[in-house]
Amino acid sequence: FAIQEIADALHGMDIPVLVKNPVNPDADLWLGAIERLQKAGITRIGAIHRGFSGFDHSIYRNPPSWQIPIELKRRLPDLPILCDPSHIGGKRELLQSISQKAMDLNYDGLMIESHPDPDNAWSDARQQVSAASLQVITESLVLRQVKPEGINYDTLEDLRFKIDKYDNELLDILQKRMETAEAIGKYKKRANMTILQPSRWEEVVGNSLKKGRKRNLSDRFTSKIFKAIHEESISKQTTIMNGEPGVNGHIKKSE
Repeated sequence: FAIQEIADALHGMDIPVLVKNPVNPDADLWLGAIERLQKAGITRIGAIHRGFSGFDHSIYRNPPSWQIPIELKRRLPDLPILCDPSHIGGKRELLQSISQKAMDLNYDGLMIESHPDPDNAWSDARQQVSAASLQVITESLVLRQVKPEGINYDTLEDLRFKIDKYDNELLDILQKRMETAEAIGKYKKRANMTILQPSRWEEVVGNSLKKGRKRNLSDRFTSKIFKAIHEESISKQTTIMNGEPGVNGHIKKSE
């Protein structure tokens, strides 16, 4: 509602407006705020990526969740996006790496806090840098192009073809896995078993992490994939147990 009040107050004004990301890592919330401003006639709009709240232990003050601004850019390709490494990192030693990551993801600019005497700044002292340090950071950044001129893209296209092929194979395998999960759901229903089997899930996670490490996949990556697969499997088995999902996710009993 605060965004709508701001949009109403700015109605028809020709000024630039920068929209910070929401606290929660949700691209729809961010997009919704921008759309409210657009409906109010504001055309000079940009986004600021400052990181999101997180419950897991992290080196960041506000974990970046890069996939959220990437999704926002996919939906609004002409929207300028700035990165705020200061609030994402929370400490000055992380500023360069966060800034470089933002540039590698084709951000339009950076918002970095500086102070003449960083250690004695009244707020957020740990993330402040002097003007000299800021210059060192900016001069160290490697700026890359989306499509550099004079490059033969045949090799890149060949590699992308392989990626597309592997993606299709992944989807085929996931389809087969979900079909098997549905078959297990039917078995559990006949046997009057609970959907969640904690010991089995613990076994799946443990084995997946071990196999992932052998394939040079990080535990974080493997864990996220299998949690998503598990959630989808539970959803499908819940549908089998209790009926078909109706409008807005409400359960509709099978006839």
